[in-house]
Amino acid sequence: MQRISIDPITRLEGHGKIDIILNDAGDVENVYFQVPELRGFEQFCVGRLPEDMPLITSRICGVCPEAHHLASAKALDALFAADPPSAAKKIRELFYMTFYVTDHTTHFYALGGPDFIVGPDAPPSERNILGVARKVGLDIAKEVIGCRARNHAIIRKIGGRGVHPTAGVPGGWSRPVTEEERQEIEDAAKKNIQFALFSLKAFDDIVLKNPAYLELVTSDIYLHKTYSMGTVDAGNKVNFYDGMIRVVDPEGKELVTYHPSDYMNQIAERVEPWTYLKYPYLKKIGWKGLVDGMDSGVYTATPLSRLNVSDGMATPLAQEHFERLYETFGCKKINGRYQPIHHRLATHWARLIELLYAAEHMLDLAKDPEITAPEVRRIPEPGSSINRVGIGSVEAPRGTLTHHYTTDEKGALKYVNLIVGTTNNYAPISMSIKRVAEKLITGGKVVEEGILNRVEMAFRLYDPCFSCATHALPGKMPMVLKIRDKRGELLQTIKRD
Repeated sequence: MQRISIDPITRLEGHGKIDIILNDAGDVENVYFQVPELRGFEQFCVGRLPEDMPLITSRICGVCPEAHHLASAKALDALFAADPPSAAKKIRELFYMTFYVTDHTTHFYALGGPDFIVGPDAPPSERNILGVARKVGLDIAKEVIGCRARNHAIIRKIGGRGVHPTAGVPGGWSRPVTEEERQEIEDAAKKNIQFALFSLKAFDDIVLKNPAYLELVTSDIYLHKTYSMGTVDAGNKVNFYDGMIRVVDPEGKELVTYHPSDYMNQIAERVEPWTYLKYPYLKKIGWKGLVDGMDSGVYTATPLSRLNVSDGMATPLAQEHFERLYETFGCKKINGRYQPIHHRLATHWARLIELLYAAEHMLDLAKDPEITAPEVRRIPEPGSSINRVGIGSVEAPRGTLTHHYTTDEKGALKYVNLIVGTTNNYAPISMSIKRVAEKLITGGKVVEEGILNRVEMAFRLYDPCFSCATHALPGKMPMVLKIRDKRGELLQTIKRD
């Protein structure tokens, strides 16, 4: 037996390692995708006041604090029975579209994109944002930096802080948007649309027009047929901020559409001893292990799965690219909806379509006359959180994000559960990594660095964020502590099972 370890894995938020176990013939026996870090927000938030949660949970992650901030604020809306005014909902959604532009830009150009822009076989020292800048030129690199800068400036102004926002409160938003800010946002949104169109063209030129890359994207190496999950609006179009959660089976047939507050009747979570990350699965189907197909409760919640469950995009330019994506893969329409795409590298393409949608919707919201209305908060009634439950959900860039809070008789939190975007995808990530390893690592073949990078590409396409995805269940996990002397010799091993 031989073990190949990729430790640490790279270009992600958080920490992880991949252990590939080979048999005596040199073929892949098994693959373990381990997440060794533990954050434990579900436990140490117990006993806190619920109104503190939008500030606390935004610290879970520095990459997508906006997602946790809004999911938490929406959970408090339900907990305090304080439905925000219309203007507040639109400001929240405007804020969220701005965030989506920055986040998808970051992944394409800094995390996932280098594998295509620089090349999967390029030296690791070149497969990064600096290598991308050298490849595409400084002018384009400045456009990427400019996109992030102008949108982060808007996030800071209307969100109250640049990284960990503060403006979301129970029943609405802390302050209205001024006319001057609205004009700045409208101008930024127009630039964002052009940037998104440019990024889609870059994907077309770099990936789709490159025979080797196109074969990689459309081959069965990164193929898994699972259920898909995503939030849709009243017209069954993709929506990031609000709506019903829809799940379709591998063939595209709707399994269920449910309100986020019903998630516990739809989703169960499983723990394995080798990792701190939980495995959610569909209750109606059940857990069959790390396998795909109709009989497996494994599902995916990604940009691609959001498109898979929807009837289309809610903005015209994004809809055009949505249709081109599915037509490129030869998908047919059944009952008005395209058959799902299961080629996982197509997630990068779907992410750019979402980037365009976010930019277009940002412009629509900026032009809405109500966006500067002064009525931005409905104050909760005193004592309204006693013995109440609050559940809030948004589509984080990495998947459906759910915050669930329950208070005790004094109004303090007695139960906190978070199902984070990446947590939804832990099973398919593990399956994708194993599949790529099995396809590319065979007996007698030299395992070069480029092959191992292609294994890593199997998790990068999901844009995982393990910092916010790791939680204990039921608050205690196995631990091994090794104590060594200054020469590195093992003195003692302490275990907690």
